[in-house]
Amino acid sequence: GRWIESTLIPSQAVHVATHNNVVIGYIAITDFHVEHLYLHPAQWRRGVGSRLLAYAKSLSPDRLELWCFQSNTAARAFYESQGFIEIERTDGQDNEEQEPDILYAQPITAPVA
Repeated sequence: GRWIESTLIPSQAVHVATHNNVVIGYIAITDFHVEHLYLHPAQWRRGVGSRLLAYAKSLSPDRLELWCFQSNTAARAFYESQGFIEIERTDGQDNEEQEPDILYAQPITAPVA
C-alpha cells in the first residue's frame, strides 16, 4: 500500500510482473543491489522470479548483490540456483529486523577477448 507508493517506487527502480492484469510480483533495484524481490506464493516455481532477476541482471550486468535472511532457506536455494554466491554472513545487528543474514553476489564474468 502506502509504503510502496510513498517510499519504494520513488527511491528505486521497480519492475513488476503481472498475470491477467494483476501484479503477482516485483523487484526493486538500487544501482547494483536488489533491495526487494517479492512473488505471490501462488506464483513460486513458475519462472517469474527468474525473469525478474534476469531484468535486474540486464540493468546491472557487471555486479548484482542482494541480502537474504539465513532462515529463508527457500530464497537461499533460489538465489544459489540462479548463480549467486555467498559473500558474507552477519548476525543481523545491522539490519532492521535484527535477523542473521547473508550477502549474495552474482559472480562477475570477464569479457571474452
